[in-house]
Amino acid sequence: MYEDKTLACRDCGSEFIFTAGEQEFYAERGFLNEPQRCKPCRDARKAAAKAEREMFTTTCDSCNGVAVVPFQPQNDRPVYCSECFAKLKEQRDAPSDERAVMGDLL
Repeated sequence: MYEDKTLACRDCGSEFIFTAGEQEFYAERGFLNEPQRCKPCRDARKAAAKAEREMFTTTCDSCNGVAVVPFQPQNDRPVYCSECFAKLKEQRDAPSDERAVMGDLL
């Protein structure tokens, strides 16, 4: 029913294939319009729409190493580097796992 179509990208003008599978997907989802941009141009457009996340550098409260975090550190809460945060998360999650196993044994 569907056949591959060659379309021209509205941004860069290069040709790209609108495959039969993609056409079927569009039809299943109720999309009425064919794609206007090639994959690289769609990806570039999505990336441009995302705001760059501001990162903050501080000192890890556990190992005193460098910690880069996506929030403004405050004095009332500890801040950890990725490694220390992962270790703390493992320690925090371990007791609940042990309780679940113990519950299975009872």
